[in-house]
Amino acid sequence: MTSFQLDPRLEADGPVVAELPLCQVRLVDDARFVWLVLIPRRDGLMEIFDIPAPERAVLMEEIAAVGAAVKAASGCAKLNVAALGNMVRQLHVHVMGRDPGDPAWPGPVFGFGAREPLAPEAMAERLATLRSALAS
Repeated sequence: MTSFQLDPRLEADGPVVAELPLCQVRLVDDARFVWLVLIPRRDGLMEIFDIPAPERAVLMEEIAAVGAAVKAASGCAKLNVAALGNMVRQLHVHVMGRDPGDPAWPGPVFGFGAREPLAPEAMAERLATLRSALAS
């Protein structure tokens, strides 16, 4: 079994949506955006090129699957995919659904205003919708 320690800041972003073969997928708790984060369950990764080639291919497939799920669940006009790592060094990939009507459009969502946590019922609904989209 491969060791995996999740950075507490990523854990604090929101709940687990799914456990894929390589990545844990978490929802960023912000009502303004449909925003998921994929975190490869491997310690010591900072950059995408740190992942061995076979697992890097798995990561790309998981990004594609999560992107398709976000698009299906949200009906967004555009997906943004990013692996920045300036604030949290542990490798993680953001997949965000974007629309011309969202509050940050057309700029980046990073650092845009204060998060607006989802109400418990909205969180449950968003999780169910995303899990269903990922399963199909």
